[in-house]
Amino acid sequence: MHNSSTLHFLKAGLWTTVQDKGRVGHQASGVPVSGAMDQTAAQLANWLVGNSEDHPVLEITLLGPSIQINHTVQIAITGANLSPMVNRTPIPMYETVAIKEGAILKFGRIQNGCRAYLSVGGEWMVQRWLGSASAATTSTAKLTPDSLIKKDSLLTIQATPFIEKRNSPPPPDYENSIVVNVLPGPEFDQFSSHTIAHFFSQTYTIANDSNRMGYRLLGKELSIESKQEVISSGIVVGTIQVSNAGQPILLMRDAQTTGGYPRIAVVLPEELDHLAQLKPGEAVRFCFIS
Repeated sequence: MHNSSTLHFLKAGLWTTVQDKGRVGHQASGVPVSGAMDQTAAQLANWLVGNSEDHPVLEITLLGPSIQINHTVQIAITGANLSPMVNRTPIPMYETVAIKEGAILKFGRIQNGCRAYLSVGGEWMVQRWLGSASAATTSTAKLTPDSLIKKDSLLTIQATPFIEKRNSPPPPDYENSIVVNVLPGPEFDQFSSHTIAHFFSQTYTIANDSNRMGYRLLGKELSIESKQEVISSGIVVGTIQVSNAGQPILLMRDAQTTGGYPRIAVVLPEELDHLAQLKPGEAVRFCFIS
């Protein structure tokens, strides 16, 4: 019989959720994809503790939780550096770390990036919906009650045998200004060449009210020639739509599955991980590839 370990959240952190690869294939039914914002970091965290790459992880945003661990486990932390420590001693990232029974895992000052990923070796006993443990954006309390972490949440993990320690080279420090490649969006031709040139020439700042659903991009507003709304149509993660006020909105993993604003561009899927690590106030420019 394998031991089970319980993670007791003494503090929840700013926005801590259980995420995995998400609910792929249900967008036609109006269900957002969800899943880890930085999929590469999440999958690497799982590899470091011997879990499969589609296993749940904790996604920790900007301000980390405080977690009491009641049985010895193996963990790994990837993504943003939020100064993780166990019983006030800093622990390394990007390697397998054994945490002893009764220890308290905390996070300190954010060094770089926006979202960290915490994996724990073993089978996570969390309720799934449509095959995924990712926190559902709507009716989270009903559909995925274990996946939105609150103060005093308990997360139970059936421990698997420990693996030999693994490590991986960390990525370069996340930059606070990035350039992202995009393809033309479905309504690209509805924008004038002047507006398109304007969109690609400026640097946008991520607004403070940005979240897992979407990033509002602050910059000089784009002129929209005709304020017609397009017939509400399907969108994919990474779509950039332009509101009637001329403000671009970059749709992220919890975005709704249809939208009625013209879509000027779509971010390449491999760029989404980089965007996941941008904080509000940081900057992005877009580069057009045909």
